[in-house]
Amino acid sequence: MNSPSRRPRVLEAPVLHVDLDAFFASVEVLDDPSLVGRPVAVGGAGERGVIASASYEARRFGVHSAMSTLQARRLCPSLVVLPGRFERYGEYSRRFHELVAALTPVYEPLGLDEVFCDLRSLARLRVDPVEAAHDLRRRLADELHLRCGIGVARNKLFAKLASKAAKPRIEGAQLLEGEGVVWVDAATEERWLETLPVRALWGVGPATAAKLERLGLRAVRDLRGVDAGTLARRVGPSMAATLVAFAVGQDDREVVTDRPLKSLGHEETFARSLVGREALAGALRGQAGVVARTLRERDLVARTLTVLVRFDDGTQVSRSQTVGYGLDDEEGLFELAEALAGSVELAGAVRLLGLHASGLRARVGEGVQLRLALGTSPADAPEDRARARQVERAALRDAIDEVRRRFGRDALATAGELTADGVEVATQRGRHPFGPEVPTA
Repeated sequence: MNSPSRRPRVLEAPVLHVDLDAFFASVEVLDDPSLVGRPVAVGGAGERGVIASASYEARRFGVHSAMSTLQARRLCPSLVVLPGRFERYGEYSRRFHELVAALTPVYEPLGLDEVFCDLRSLARLRVDPVEAAHDLRRRLADELHLRCGIGVARNKLFAKLASKAAKPRIEGAQLLEGEGVVWVDAATEERWLETLPVRALWGVGPATAAKLERLGLRAVRDLRGVDAGTLARRVGPSMAATLVAFAVGQDDREVVTDRPLKSLGHEETFARSLVGREALAGALRGQAGVVARTLRERDLVARTLTVLVRFDDGTQVSRSQTVGYGLDDEEGLFELAEALAGSVELAGAVRLLGLHASGLRARVGEGVQLRLALGTSPADAPEDRARARQVERAALRDAIDEVRRRFGRDALATAGELTADGVEVATQRGRHPFGPEVPTA
């Protein structure tokens, strides 16, 4: 793909994109050698489950991420579907980032298994970016036993395209090894801009691709000279400007080492859809606990809360409210979330419920001002009741957090966290993050 007679200097190709191969599935196989050579996927096992990661043995059958588990099992009846262990993936991800940091301190994580690297600070050391990529790939294989594809390019757009090109691929039922590292020179840039489909571009998912296709825009080259106004009306002005720039190979995004968190939340797809306000409130209470604990673990508070409701027929409704103080308490969040959900007409059974916190700020200096009279009545506004709950529970909440920090998440439980099997403190990912478990009879 690249000319062997010349290698780029750092300032010509300063950006690396490193993408681990089948990360979740690969970690599961490393931890359980009996899975070696078998088709393995990580995802939800139930009827509404989704595949998050598939081994290359599974991909030979056509299994891929974002596919429903039902379809994956039809394609591959011998598929081993595992529920996912995010604490374990987090351990591998931290070690992955340590190896990246040994190459350059300027790197930007994207999830657990991808990073962008900026090598410009190494220019004075006369580092060969392609050789640096090969060295990093070797260290990942030797020390973590993980494989990856690495793209080397002048900007993020081409680096990400190149990392995908560097990976193994399935053609027919055959696994073809990738190059491992791909450098995008000027000739490769020109060829890709002429031949790639728009679906290959950053941020273009199936829905955006369908909108573009209705405009007759199927290839990247079709985006050149397109009327910006027409494009903006279909995909929005920001995406339109990005696509027009990408079409000529422009991408000015920097590698950002410390990207601020804008929102966090918890969503759940139910094995059996929820019917009625009582069932909805029970699920919201659990989600409020997850979101509140995640906020406090990160020393954050939220000013805006959003409830997302998706019905069995696919229709979706959301409600949001912004308050004048920082929320980080489960009872306070639940009080506000229940009021938001109460404004949604229950047109049918609820398939998915989500609770999202945004307007995030550092917890320091964002405390709720204490008041002498903390009593509330049903006539009070939901945000006032939420505020009162948060103040009332401050000492108890801090004490519970301290015990859990010292002795573990399951060392202390509230009544709602006690189950027949013991203490179950839900996490942001949940026990079944890729879809509900198979319901019991």
